[in-house]
Amino acid sequence: MPRKTLADTLAARETIYVNCAHPMCCKSTKLDIQALIDRLGRDHGSMHDDLVGPFVCSNCKAAGRQVFFTCIPDYEGRQRARSRGWKPTFEKR
Repeated sequence: MPRKTLADTLAARETIYVNCAHPMCCKSTKLDIQALIDRLGRDHGSMHDDLVGPFVCSNCKAAGRQVFFTCIPDYEGRQRARSRGWKPTFEKR
């Protein structure tokens, strides 16, 4: 299975959030995908195991705290593509 890269994530217009897994913290931050590409390279993986290394919670900063990622697809882009060419009609059936 091909590995998903940061370039793929940027091209798909997906949004990635990094979240602190500590139940008393739960800080969430939206990642700048282009900044990650500039730092890590276009071919760097965008899955959890690829990204978990460089991140530590800036709120609780405790050693060993786990972070996790939430990927949100570009729902608006998908909706635009799905409804392209569709026009409402106001005719009675």
